[in-house]
Amino acid sequence: MGTPDFAVQSLDILVKNKKNIVAVITSPDKPSGRGQQIQQSAVKKYALENGLNILQPEKFKDESFLSQLRELNADLQIVVAFRMLPEVVWSMPPKGTINLHGSLLPNYRGAAPINWAIINGEKETGVTTFFLQQEIDTGKIIYQEKIAIEPNDDAEIVHDRLMHLGAQLILKTAVAIETNIFPQIDQSSVMPENKKVKLAPKIFKNDCQINWKQSPSQIHDFVRGLSPYPTAYTAFISPKNEEFPLKVFKTEMESKPHEQQIGSIKTDSKTYLKIAVDDGYLHIKDLQLSGKKRMTTVEFLRGFLVNNDWKTKSVNE
Repeated sequence: MGTPDFAVQSLDILVKNKKNIVAVITSPDKPSGRGQQIQQSAVKKYALENGLNILQPEKFKDESFLSQLRELNADLQIVVAFRMLPEVVWSMPPKGTINLHGSLLPNYRGAAPINWAIINGEKETGVTTFFLQQEIDTGKIIYQEKIAIEPNDDAEIVHDRLMHLGAQLILKTAVAIETNIFPQIDQSSVMPENKKVKLAPKIFKNDCQINWKQSPSQIHDFVRGLSPYPTAYTAFISPKNEEFPLKVFKTEMESKPHEQQIGSIKTDSKTYLKIAVDDGYLHIKDLQLSGKKRMTTVEFLRGFLVNNDWKTKSVNE
């Protein structure tokens, strides 16, 4: 059960290792993009190419879907990047339903674990396989694997590394369950005492505006944690008070005391563009002006006139 590219890798490794995939369950086709053309999920495209049985239920509690699911007689259900399942679905197979989650549970339960780990400046993250139960992302842990988050890694880089690592962990977990030799670790037993579980709720557009009053490292982590999607954004404001919204994909920190107003712009209008922040500057390296394509700062300055009289929009404006 899965929908996006992240799930394809796990399905592929199971197919290549000759596991008996009795069905692939994915989201229904839906219109997407400017032309609103009907799009198939990445998992469905893979399943079609490999001749796999495909189910695309609108509602999981629909009796016709549940009947189809029972008839499959699956021993194990594997969930990767999919919707929440009702108990009638996840409790059906005799060996249970396992999920691959893009964090080191119990931390970063929720819809956006990769983004939030980077935004919060974590130095490591990983993937976890666990058994589904009623409360989201709370079931017993089977296996975990860790990776380091490098200082300039963005969400795309970490996503891709976890996608490949997660596929290997799914195969390891499936084989272990097949042989009936596997751990089941209660999440409460791996959480340090007196520490709260860090959560990873879904990120909405309003959550993505840059607050230039934060420290350089906080802003840098915020930008890379949202890059390339859903993307941090701000707006440049001209001396005439014209506002130009833009997305920011990549930044670099510069520690340097200054007396400039926080959020003001410093640039030579040719090669660099940096924003004054607390105890330093944040260089913008990749950006996208509203209605234009993503570009480097040098490309941007070649076609857009901005100087030291400009400023950025505050989160309060």
